[in-house]
Amino acid sequence: MNFQEHPARQWNRKASTVAVLLLSVVIAACETTGSGALGGSAESRAERAVLNGEYQEAAGLYIGLAAEASGGERDRLTLLAVDNWLDAGDVVRAENAFSGVAQPQGGELLWRWNSTRSAMLLYKGEAELARDMLESLSRQSLPPELRLRVEALRADAWFQLQEPTRAVELLMQRESWLDDRRSIDRNRERVWNGLLVSDPHVLRGAAEMATDPTVRGWLTLGSLATATGQQGIGWSNGVVRWRERNAGHPATSVLDTLEIPEDQLLSYPRRIALLLPLSGRTASAGKAVQNGFLGAYFASAGGLDDRQSIRIYDVNAEGGPSAAYASAVEDGAEFVVGPLLRNNVNELANTILVPVPVLTLNYLPDESLPPPGLFQFALSPEDEAVSAATRALQDGHNKAVALVPNSNWGRRLLTAFATEFEGQGGILLDYRNFTTESPDFSRTIEELMGLAGSVSRYQRLRANIGSPLQFDPRRRQDVDFIFLAADGASGRLLKSQLKFHYSGDLPVYSTSSIYAMDGRSNSDLNGIRFADTPWIIAPQSWIRYLPDVYQEYWPEERRLGRLHAMGYDAYHLVAPLFAARDGTMPEIDGASGALYLDAGGRVHRRLAWAEFRRGEPVPLPEPEDLDPRFRTIDQDGAALPDATDGAQTWYEETREL
Repeated sequence: MNFQEHPARQWNRKASTVAVLLLSVVIAACETTGSGALGGSAESRAERAVLNGEYQEAAGLYIGLAAEASGGERDRLTLLAVDNWLDAGDVVRAENAFSGVAQPQGGELLWRWNSTRSAMLLYKGEAELARDMLESLSRQSLPPELRLRVEALRADAWFQLQEPTRAVELLMQRESWLDDRRSIDRNRERVWNGLLVSDPHVLRGAAEMATDPTVRGWLTLGSLATATGQQGIGWSNGVVRWRERNAGHPATSVLDTLEIPEDQLLSYPRRIALLLPLSGRTASAGKAVQNGFLGAYFASAGGLDDRQSIRIYDVNAEGGPSAAYASAVEDGAEFVVGPLLRNNVNELANTILVPVPVLTLNYLPDESLPPPGLFQFALSPEDEAVSAATRALQDGHNKAVALVPNSNWGRRLLTAFATEFEGQGGILLDYRNFTTESPDFSRTIEELMGLAGSVSRYQRLRANIGSPLQFDPRRRQDVDFIFLAADGASGRLLKSQLKFHYSGDLPVYSTSSIYAMDGRSNSDLNGIRFADTPWIIAPQSWIRYLPDVYQEYWPEERRLGRLHAMGYDAYHLVAPLFAARDGTMPEIDGASGALYLDAGGRVHRRLAWAEFRRGEPVPLPEPEDLDPRFRTIDQDGAALPDATDGAQTWYEETREL
């Protein structure tokens, strides 16, 4: 498990992680049953290979024996080979071999087939299907060796489903059936492996609710490990405190062997400075980011070193960003987060040498060369436009037209969209700018969709014939979809007018600005697809409860949820960026998107997607066969305007991002 990917533990994307759990299934079965149950020297060698962790070799031995056998015995040996290939991470061979075993009609062989099938489902992250199959299987009168395997797989399924309490309970019950030290220790290691891939927030909440002291002790230890594994601090002290409170706990017998390897730990700054605008007209944005940041800190604080501290500086009260940064360094900050506004970021980058690393919350201009030690993170609208281009191509749409506002914001989005779309082989056929001064966009749409030409041709034909004709205007037929950059109010008008002008059948792709969260009905937006932060439209299990919690505490910031997500992610970026001495960082599944670092020190986002259906945004699944080239973002921009840009407020200018 890569602890740098906290807070998301990515069960369904990390086959190797699943293999860590699955590998102990066969081991435990072999240790419990002994070689007599297996019989034959070749099977004994396969068993020893399993015990030694040589799963490829074991699989080869089993499949060799299967080739010499027939009927049910051949199928049994093949299933054992499949199990070991799964443990080795060789999914291709496992699937190929399993496809050669027909589903048995009944009996013990059917039970074995179902258990192997469920293991493959778990390996693919299809935990719900696996759980249902295993729950049914567990109600059968299984032989002891198979019972142990099924119970282990049931626990794996519950871990994947972020139900660690149920998983630990199952494994504790399983332990009561084991009668040798090695098997018991293996079972406890299995509990540990499952906890390490669980969400730390879920573990913490489960520990608070657990009534059984053994289960609670495991959950508490897992919460400590997942928090400090990410942060790189607090583990040793936390273990001391845990031992004091859990004397005699089963984990104490293997705890020394369970500690997180040093190469998986991140060093973490003990003193963090947060530079934000907390006064003036941009204070609402700064406070929303602050609340997101502190919420993430306090959610993880239970497993952190007590000496860690966060100090907050108002850049509007400290004499500007450079003065705030200098104060933070003088106060002993080891890592600085902020500032937020574009002009403040530019000023800071041009006036400091960055003796202490910085994560700014906006991008520098493309032509600017950031000083060493300065990282950049932004809710860039350009990222959303790039995501729209990528998503449309993945959905099979290659020819586009665009409708964007006649503003700097609209031009930025059009440039980013066109650059990415045409760079990946798409064709932008045409575009039009619109203004919001009038609610009638008829002329703009008619020009873009070629309707004006259709009407002209009708008028000429009628003049030549001299009598009325049956006529329905016809839009251009070379368009696959429309890229629409608009806020919710304009989007509602444009979508209905597109339908009126014979273009309602075309797919429409947009950005987060289309979803205003203003309490108005979105039924006029039905069918529009848009990119947004997972926090807003597709919260994963580890953050599903957080938007409601934040809304409860800060109801006045409901429409600033994207900034909560930004602050939340900024906190979780500190550790991996502080440790990114070689300029690399593992991808992090964040609240504002999938986060990754480019060579220039910019943190980019891959966004979630939703579609308006019956007035509500419905999350869309990830496209299959994601092309790696789409991971590269070449066109970036500033997420927030300069504080002196125009007469509009920050909120109006950014459309809440």
